[in-house]
Amino acid sequence: MNAPTDPANITHWDARCDLAAAFRWTARLNLHEAVANHFSYAVDDSGTRFLMNPNLRHFALIRASDLLEIDAEDPATLTRPDAPDPTAWGLHGGIHRACPQARCVMHVHSIHATVLASLADSRLPPIDQNCAMFFNRTVIDSAYGGLAFEDEGARCARLLTDPKVKTMIMGNHGVLVIGDTIAETFNRLYYFERAAETYIRALQTGRPLRILPDEIAEKTARELEDYPVDSAAAHLRDLREILDREGSDYAT
Repeated sequence: MNAPTDPANITHWDARCDLAAAFRWTARLNLHEAVANHFSYAVDDSGTRFLMNPNLRHFALIRASDLLEIDAEDPATLTRPDAPDPTAWGLHGGIHRACPQARCVMHVHSIHATVLASLADSRLPPIDQNCAMFFNRTVIDSAYGGLAFEDEGARCARLLTDPKVKTMIMGNHGVLVIGDTIAETFNRLYYFERAAETYIRALQTGRPLRILPDEIAEKTARELEDYPVDSAAAHLRDLREILDREGSDYAT
């Protein structure tokens, strides 16, 4: 892996490199949106101090050393010279403040997830293995209230009380996923977009859907959760290796 210029002066370096790699790959997969959308990762035991991308910075350019370290309990955050985007503060700050299980939070307006979120029925039926991964493990926010400033962020956080739910389909907005690690959360984001794309493309055929029975969908979801190999960690590890071989500056 690439080494930081001065690691002694930068905290949480490994997490910063993982998060920077996730930003780079999200851009490469075209899941980002201009200089909007945000990822965050808690770096203290309480979960309220977190790393997040700086304001108005394209995912494809973000480096480990660029990431802000923010305290969700600090009301003066938006007055600091490097203040984060106010909607990022509202949404991510609200979730890290209220949901200690959300160590990592990733929110994007990716195409297929947003199409799903724009349907009158935003449920994701288990029509394949990827879709089954999310069976009974999503919550649909059907009360979009505008940009995610602090009130909207607090409202969204209240929808994440079920420990089984780690994906929020944000009606008329996009998708938000949470997890324990950066690798787990990025992997979940990746697979949700794949699942949403499969479903949207299946709808476009106009043909009847072959939906898995509930018991098989639940069995599949549990098998994926209990899989004996940490495929999420391997996924991010290899993405970082690809970036390293390409000479990327993400880990600087």
